[in-house]
Amino acid sequence: MAQSVRIGRYLVGPGQPVFIIAEIGINHNGDIELAKKLIDAAALAGCDAVKFQKRTPELCVPPEQRNILRETPWGLITYLDYRYRVEFSEQEYREIDSYCRQKGIIWFASCWDEPSVDFIEQFDPPCYKIASASLTDQSLVKYTAAKGKPLIVSTGMSTMEEIRECLSWLPRERTLLAHATSTYPCPPEELNLRMINTLAAEFDVPVGYSGHEVGLQTTLAAVTLGACFVERHITLDRAMWGTDQAASVETGGFMRLVRDIRVIESALGDGVKRVYESELPIRQKLRRAGR
Repeated sequence: MAQSVRIGRYLVGPGQPVFIIAEIGINHNGDIELAKKLIDAAALAGCDAVKFQKRTPELCVPPEQRNILRETPWGLITYLDYRYRVEFSEQEYREIDSYCRQKGIIWFASCWDEPSVDFIEQFDPPCYKIASASLTDQSLVKYTAAKGKPLIVSTGMSTMEEIRECLSWLPRERTLLAHATSTYPCPPEELNLRMINTLAAEFDVPVGYSGHEVGLQTTLAAVTLGACFVERHITLDRAMWGTDQAASVETGGFMRLVRDIRVIESALGDGVKRVYESELPIRQKLRRAGR
């Protein structure tokens, strides 16, 4: 059985409570007040952590895409300008850091380039996320691992060979894998939830689930299959502007998701057959010797 990994005050692994992450990502649309409302929603729902995304736009946006015009809440602007609009400054991240402490919820980020890793490191995050898009970026993966924090590696749009190679760059004792399909939103027939078991059997590290589907049923199914952590995008309104909103979960849905995960955890038990105290009166009444 895979060893648990400590992320902040939580142990994440088989036999531990499911670690529940609300992915804020860029659903804040560059608005710090909206980001705080999303943190409020995650805390209200009972999530353990929120996650952001951090990019250096001039490094992450290919030259051929920089001047493509895009309709945004700020008007018709270039894609590069849009990427800058949804990035928070150091001062805004200090507000996020302070606000999460007030709310008693931990936060971390997926960093898409090396300067972004250095930027987030100043806040001493409890872990880092390697986005599915970055799984084959050996330089970035190793650079992030060198910070000495636990790493959650998302495996969307990756082959098994690519996952094996990525894992060869990392210390297994602080690595976690997230099964994912990188389609937004993802149809149920492409979720392939049994990959949770496949990844756990081959790599012997804690395996979780990063979902981009509509609805909650399949995320709950991931928990019954053994997902040690769950990540879903959070939004205040799925109709809001933004590429990830439609595949996100609103506040009420997140409250139900966390509630139902905790019920499932309690119901799964330990697999050891026993006769419960509550069964004894029924057993005495209904069982007849020699019948």
